[in-house]
Amino acid sequence: VQLQAYGGGLVQAGGSLRLSCAASGLTFSSYAMGWFRQAPGKDREFVARIDRSVGVTYYADSVENRFTISRDNAKNRVYLQMNSLKPEDTAVYYCAADRGAVLARGQAERATIYNYWGQGTQVTVSS
Repeated sequence: VQLQAYGGGLVQAGGSLRLSCAASGLTFSSYAMGWFRQAPGKDREFVARIDRSVGVTYYADSVENRFTISRDNAKNRVYLQMNSLKPEDTAVYYCAADRGAVLARGQAERATIYNYWGQGTQVTVSS
């Protein structure tokens, strides 16, 4: 299984970026997909998740109404559209795949439930 995240870069505060994650080696439509991030000196934190059922999504409070997660099962891709970026969004962003199901955001936030991880893409937001 391979998850390849890309699309990161340097952007000014208030700008936008779209991250993509390409999945291979798994039945993509059978997996929920998540995005996490890790800033220097901080723990990895949950950003967003989209379940196998299109339309069921979860977001961290810090990104709600600014970020949008989506997926294209035909292309084995998951996306994270990030708008109104802030310097505190600076981090390495990781995509992850979970073959299980969750019933609430509290479960979706737990990194340990995800079976596969990508290598990460750097997002830097300048003030």
